[in-house]
Amino acid sequence: MQVTQTFIQLTSADAPRLRSFYRDVIGLTPQPDMGEGTFKLGESVYFGIDEHSETKGPNKEPARHIIDFWVADVKAERERIEAQGVQFVRKEGREFWGGVISTFVDPDGNYGQIIEYQAPKS
Repeated sequence: MQVTQTFIQLTSADAPRLRSFYRDVIGLTPQPDMGEGTFKLGESVYFGIDEHSETKGPNKEPARHIIDFWVADVKAERERIEAQGVQFVRKEGREFWGGVISTFVDPDGNYGQIIEYQAPKS
């Protein structure tokens, strides 16, 4: 398979609320020509939020699917998002490979992570 682009879809019982969260709180830029609730992430990745008849209530296993957003300054982004009332379950956790990760909970109980790469110190 030769993939030309990627579209990640997140479904919700209340898609308008979740779309607003990712647009207004997280700060993703809408990509309206791809449909309502679609955001472009990087060069060829799209993230969409839509309703689905089988999606009900909050996510019961939020760690099963985690959406990672790579940023230049994880601490600044975490502080900006947290100031808007978003709950974080992890703040600037350091990984052996150089990642610094903060994990937030969206209105549907899904986990999202903001990640900054910092080369490991020798």
